[in-house]
Amino acid sequence: MSSRQAARIRSVSWFTIIGVLAAVVHYVVAVTLESQTTISPGWANLGGFILAFPVSYLGHHYLSFAGNRTSHLHALPRFLLVACSGFLANQFLLLALLYLLPLPFWFILGGVMAIVAAGTYLLSHYWAFAREQSP
Repeated sequence: MSSRQAARIRSVSWFTIIGVLAAVVHYVVAVTLESQTTISPGWANLGGFILAFPVSYLGHHYLSFAGNRTSHLHALPRFLLVACSGFLANQFLLLALLYLLPLPFWFILGGVMAIVAAGTYLLSHYWAFAREQSP
């Protein structure tokens, strides 16, 4: 196995671990807020996203894409855009499916989060944490 292949496997492995950790934070916070308070599903989902974002960004910056050596100045705005785009897709799908299907919030949220995760990985890898180009 080449060092490039090993680095790719390491990156994907860390991305998966960090992604699962951030998803657990997002999911637990959102489901808890929705089920234990009077907060609506949309606001509960936003609360989960806000608390999961630092877990996701810091984990990906320092572990998933550590080999890329991108600065926070370069990566943070890009990752914020990727994460917010993912959240908007998540929120739209979640609310649409809650309206259309007679399924519980916790079930729909889990499915939507899994779908959006793939797009987030691709945008993170190929854009947000892509190596900075020299001028």
